[in-house]
Amino acid sequence: MSKSSSSNNSSRARIAAAVLLLCTAAMLAPAPSGAEDATVPDFFVDGETGWRPVGDELLPPPSGPGPVTFDKRHPYVDNGAARRTHTQPTYRVADLSNPILQPWAVEQMRKANEEVLAGKVPFRPRESCYPAGVPGFLVYNLAFYNRFLQTAKQVTIINEGGPELRRVYLNVPHSARVTPSWYGESVGHYEGNDTMLVDTIGVTTKAFVDNYRTPHSEKLHVVERFTVGRDAKSLSAVVTVEDPDTFNAPLTMSKRWFRVDLPMLEVVCSENNDDHFNQNLYPIPLADKPDF
Repeated sequence: MSKSSSSNNSSRARIAAAVLLLCTAAMLAPAPSGAEDATVPDFFVDGETGWRPVGDELLPPPSGPGPVTFDKRHPYVDNGAARRTHTQPTYRVADLSNPILQPWAVEQMRKANEEVLAGKVPFRPRESCYPAGVPGFLVYNLAFYNRFLQTAKQVTIINEGGPELRRVYLNVPHSARVTPSWYGESVGHYEGNDTMLVDTIGVTTKAFVDNYRTPHSEKLHVVERFTVGRDAKSLSAVVTVEDPDTFNAPLTMSKRWFRVDLPMLEVVCSENNDDHFNQNLYPIPLADKPDF
């Protein structure tokens, strides 16, 4: 073998050894706990951290137009409140006097209210295994937690009760054209070391804004600011909703969660939803043909 060939083989061996060493070091290095940059908020914390919702209502702001809530003549009582107060749980009847609503939305919601008052079980996404839409994703259910997966380019928000997934693409603009879908197109960025801003457009009109079956048009524009509490044990979101074809002005709402340290559950809605065998709920959606 020539000196040249021997030298080349030796160089290749040194390169291969270096690559092997780097790969081994990468495999042995601890995985990032969530956000890869210490200056951004860490919603992930660790593999067993979830965020439990405080109720399934979108809360009003300190002042100004807020979300649709229940008709005071027909107070909403969820199952938890009913157990605590030893009262009967109720279904939601929307307050149609909210001045934020345009006439066509009031009329659509009036029909839904009439069905509830006539004894029909109202539509809710989780109960029938439908996607929740935005911002309805924030109040998808009472019992299941939200999880966050963070990388440099994307944050995935998981509600294990579906499971339902939202993808937030970081530090990029919206697409020039967005095809409407259940969760639309969400882009976002971090603000300081405690907040993530999420900007969403392109949500299908099949989805509702909230659990009161508030409709919207394809002009819906939602901005959410998720903020981790200083003690890292609480999470809040302030949400601004604009839709000039549905609402007379922008409205603001909020949502809160608290941290729980529990492993993620596997909860497949369509396989675990036995309510459809003993209640008159909206049917679970079925595909006419496979997507593949």
